[in-house]
Amino acid sequence: MEALYSKTFEISPDATDRFDRLKASYLLRYLQEVAGDHSALLGTDRAQLIRRGLFWAVLRHRVQITRLPHAGEHIRVETWPMPTTRTAYPRSTIAYDEAGNEVFRCISLWVLMDEKTRAMVLPGKSGVEVSGMLRGCELTVPGSMMPREMQEVTTRTVRYTDLDVNGHMNNCRYLDWVDDLLPSAFHEHHTIREFALCYLSEIREGETLDLHWELSEGAVLSVEAVRSENAEASGHSRVFSAKLELQSGVL
Repeated sequence: MEALYSKTFEISPDATDRFDRLKASYLLRYLQEVAGDHSALLGTDRAQLIRRGLFWAVLRHRVQITRLPHAGEHIRVETWPMPTTRTAYPRSTIAYDEAGNEVFRCISLWVLMDEKTRAMVLPGKSGVEVSGMLRGCELTVPGSMMPREMQEVTTRTVRYTDLDVNGHMNNCRYLDWVDDLLPSAFHEHHTIREFALCYLSEIREGETLDLHWELSEGAVLSVEAVRSENAEASGHSRVFSAKLELQSGVL
């Protein structure tokens, strides 16, 4: 089976924001869809893994954006697995517009989870083998983001439409929550140049998060999401961290 897989998408109106630019959350949806399709061809999709009591979960994303496509455009999203590490399965992705110009690229770090215990299963103990390759154009995996004090706090509760098939909040929805921290007046004149997301623990329906955040003078949005209730008792107060580098003007 080919280690390289590609799929073409038409950008639908619901995939764009009010300024007709591809939403960051939908960008992640495309990444997730091509990864899932490729996994099916490789025999490591959800249907195969669930028989072993496993499922895929993403730990980190790093995305660099050259341009955000508009509704009606077609993009070709190309993906391939990188060599498996001791703990995870990295995957690289690049998207091109109809003229062959790059619009964004990404590296994602995937792990296998035990369906019952929700604990991570190391590749060497999972029985799941993925042959990876390096093409010389891969991004580096983002490092961990250390928690720090931030002045702004916004509270959100996980609802039904935030959930995915694994019963926890969909990783794409985190970016919608992050985008909602800033008003339309800001988004109109700023676009995302690069972002990194670190997923630290899963969160389920009905749980409430405090999003601690700040926007620096250099247009860098930093977010630290923690559980609002029983955080210390659970031992998993941190849920996700995000860093978005924005720039004025339209990409």
